[in-house]
Formats: sequence, C-alpha cells, structure tokens
Amino acid sequence: MNDYSTSVPQAGHRLELTGREHLTISGVEDVERFDETGIVMSTGEGTLVITGEDLHIGKLSLDGGELHVDGRIDTVSYEDVGEARGGFFRRLFG
Repeated sequence: MNDYSTSVPQAGHRLELTGREHLTISGVEDVERFDETGIVMSTGEGTLVITGEDLHIGKLSLDGGELHVDGRIDTVSYEDVGEARGGFFRRLFG
C-alpha cells in the first residue's frame, strides 16, 4: 500500500493565476523591485519577473512567503539562479 502523504514533498513555491487580473505567489523570498509595469522577486526556483499594466501588490507577507498581485498581467517568467542579471533587467526597466 502506498502512502502518498509521505512520498510527495510539500510545495514551497506555487503560482495561481486567475484570468489575467489576479496572481497569488507562494515561496517568495524577497521583492527586489516593483512598479506599475513590472515586479521582480526572488523565489526558491529563481528570479521571477512579472510584467503588465497597472500592477499593484495587494498583499505581501515575506514571513509567510506570499504575494498577491492585481492588474493586467502580460508575462510571468523565470531567470535561472546563476544567470547574469545585467542585460535583461536593463531592457525591462531601462
């Protein structure tokens, strides 16, 4: 008999997108930068970049690692942990 409760690890990082207007992210370690067009944050899975329009952080709990984003979400993308930060961020935030 399999006991799935012990063989499946708990999810430390999760994204839940509802339409294009509401995004809930768990496993957030730090928010590096945010404005109405972009949010850059550190997660256990790498740097997460959200772009869109009229973006607002509705709830931020770094103790619990949870972030709620409202607005029009255009892209959700990850950068690898070891990737150089220069070029992409300069293009994104000028």
